[in-house]
Amino acid sequence: MAKFYFLFLLSSLYLVSCKTAGKAYDKGNYSDAIERSVKKLTKDPNDADAKAILQNSYTYAVNEHEDQIRILSNSKNEQRFAGIYNEYRSLQNLYDLIRRTPATSRYVQPKDYSEYLETYKNKAADVHEEKAMVWLSETGRGKTSYREAYYEFNKALQYRDDFELRRKRDTAYYNALTKVVVVPVQYYGGGYNSGSYSYQLRNFNDDILRTLSYNSGGDFVKFYSEWDMRNKNLEADQVLELNLNRIHFGQPYDERNTREVSKEVVIKEIVYKPDSIVKQYGKVYARVTTTKRTLISQGDLYITIRDTKGRNLWNDRFTGEHRWQTEFSTYTGDERALSDNDRTLLNKRDVNTPREEEVMEELLRQIQHDLSYKMRNYFARF
Repeated sequence: MAKFYFLFLLSSLYLVSCKTAGKAYDKGNYSDAIERSVKKLTKDPNDADAKAILQNSYTYAVNEHEDQIRILSNSKNEQRFAGIYNEYRSLQNLYDLIRRTPATSRYVQPKDYSEYLETYKNKAADVHEEKAMVWLSETGRGKTSYREAYYEFNKALQYRDDFELRRKRDTAYYNALTKVVVVPVQYYGGGYNSGSYSYQLRNFNDDILRTLSYNSGGDFVKFYSEWDMRNKNLEADQVLELNLNRIHFGQPYDERNTREVSKEVVIKEIVYKPDSIVKQYGKVYARVTTTKRTLISQGDLYITIRDTKGRNLWNDRFTGEHRWQTEFSTYTGDERALSDNDRTLLNKRDVNTPREEEVMEELLRQIQHDLSYKMRNYFARF
């Protein structure tokens, strides 16, 4: 019974595949019909239906592609060579599919289009290379011409990858590139000893340079440190200056609120005998003073981007703010009058204010986040 079911399943799958190849042929999907017929003939080289579908589909497919090639050949469109190349590539794919299967190559003798493929691949590459050279002749348009030439060289390389084309593309890219040197962050304001936290400023500068290097926002902009520019013997197109003009570490500011609290509690117990105790209740009072201590610190960073002639291209200011707050209480009077929340606040009297290093780290983090976002938007047009 199991053997019968297995044979039935195989025959069902076979019939489905036959119908699928036939449907593809009927719909004019000749490449699909050829592929499905090849699969069937691989399993059964004597399948008459698959043989007929293969032969007819190949004939129609060749006619379709060659008709399209004739139309493109008569066109004046600059992309005609790319179109002809794609048509020959489709024909060559059919050739490879049929020739690598012995069961099908005896029924159809496909044509080898590799020579045509090579010819039109080079013609398509030449079109883009010539356009790139035209852009390079228009250097009066500045970096735009090099950028467009780079794009055209890249398109040419999709058809013909050789050393000379890559060299031209890389040269065009270098000339299209806007090289920005990032000057180490300077501090000119008051209220902050930059020498005490110079390592934070170095890290801040390195983080900005690293962020921009990996996510500049533009394909044709690169950022360098002053050391990189000297080491690689490069000339900057723009200079990015970072100046911390103000760092203000806030002083604790207290807001106090005093309130009276009371609670009904047991003030006396009279024991007449072990199982007879009389409790006397009365109110107890306390004065609770709650202090809300706030510390606000701020820092401003100014950036300036200049060209090599010293002209300002962009100025902006970025502000970071560190806000710290705590709350604690003291009391006078009877402790029994205090609520659970009052007791919790009593235990927070020894909370220490944040250290200047911690405040500085948060200010720089906020500034860097905002700065990186705006700079990516600014350089996205490069």
